[in-house]
Amino acid sequence: MTKYQFVDLFSGCGGLSLGLTMAGLRGLFAVERDPMAFSTFSDNFLGPRKVPVPKFSWPSWLKQQAWGIDELLEQHIEDLVKLRGNVQVLAGGPPCQGFSFAGRRQEADPRNQLFEKYVQVVGAIKPLALVLENVPGMKVAHSSKASEGGGRDKAAESYYDKLKRSLEAIGYDVHAEIVDASRFGVPQRRSRLIVIGLRKRLASRLEGGAKRAFRALDEKRVELLAKHGLPRIKLVSAQDALSDLLVTQTITQPCVDPFSPKGFEEALYLGPQTTYQRLMHKHCRYDAMDSMRLARHRPEVRARFKRIIKECTQGVRMDDKSRAKFGLKKHRIYPMSAGDPAPTITTLPDDVLHYAEPRILTVRESARLQSFPDWFRFRGKFTTGGALRTKECPRYTQVGNAVPPLLAEAIGLAVTSILIEAMDATSQPRRAPLHIGSEPTIAAVA
Repeated sequence: MTKYQFVDLFSGCGGLSLGLTMAGLRGLFAVERDPMAFSTFSDNFLGPRKVPVPKFSWPSWLKQQAWGIDELLEQHIEDLVKLRGNVQVLAGGPPCQGFSFAGRRQEADPRNQLFEKYVQVVGAIKPLALVLENVPGMKVAHSSKASEGGGRDKAAESYYDKLKRSLEAIGYDVHAEIVDASRFGVPQRRSRLIVIGLRKRLASRLEGGAKRAFRALDEKRVELLAKHGLPRIKLVSAQDALSDLLVTQTITQPCVDPFSPKGFEEALYLGPQTTYQRLMHKHCRYDAMDSMRLARHRPEVRARFKRIIKECTQGVRMDDKSRAKFGLKKHRIYPMSAGDPAPTITTLPDDVLHYAEPRILTVRESARLQSFPDWFRFRGKFTTGGALRTKECPRYTQVGNAVPPLLAEAIGLAVTSILIEAMDATSQPRRAPLHIGSEPTIAAVA
């Protein structure tokens, strides 16, 4: 089967890129503004380190460094146009903080405007297919200024509506659905808005147009679970994902991560115990897991966490009464349930408490819940705070912002299948699948 080529915009640390690569697509380049996140991406997809997935090929005209999408458009618009016919899939998920219900939804958040830059890149490259991931809040109109009656008027369009209209204007059929990552073997209840677009002439050959991609996604979900030996009906639980990382079943040792200050410890890893853990730890012979650093909780904090695990309902967010009982001002605190998928992993390390041990999760445990394999390395600070929180992307943030690779793999398989299906459906004589490096084949098929 041919290897379609993709570009990843707003790539973060590379969750979407990893999944698409595991699905058989070939990465060309990625765009990520934050140096820490790009350092993680580079370590896994560009550097000399041996990894079990193909590296990105990367064009000679683009420096291998952190780029903003605005800089890419300003400096390389002609190079992007020259990619027409050689990039079949354009992927990307603009930052979601301005849309998210987990934070303060702000219509004026400048990050909300980045989808316009995304559309400009689409117009330059003109890929066959588009993939975009964001929080469900992107499909909900923001409140605008307060009305005279004291309420808040609704904006005429959500940002998804604006995106869809913009993409349709440049020749794409676009459809979006909210997808729960836990249905794809990810041990986490994580609902995300998945947007898939197709060139209109391609979409016209499919029953339902771009909607066909989501029927294909459900079909590929079954294939994906079977391929990885994961259960089709029963969801992968937090315990299935993390029981081999319990501190109480091993010993701790000094953390030697070069990005961590001295004085931290990490657990000595003894080996996987469940099907999911064996899947995640596969290929980890290339190098040991990183990001295993344990938080340094004060004794009174550990005692409080221990009581929360014992006394509070696990698997749901602590209510106001429970938070008041334990003197907690933070609004979003989830004690995990061992037998269920974890709650949504966010960019804040203290949003989720371990299901059995009185502590927050390590970066590696958060990555496990996102379905990052153990060989995948993270770079940069572990955490940041204060004014730097909106300016830096440390490891917890990288993981929390990422697309779960297992979900991304299913999306890659679905997009590949509908592209092939659309070309097979042409009334013209059957054409060979698109091959990388062919001259503008889009004109012939779309």
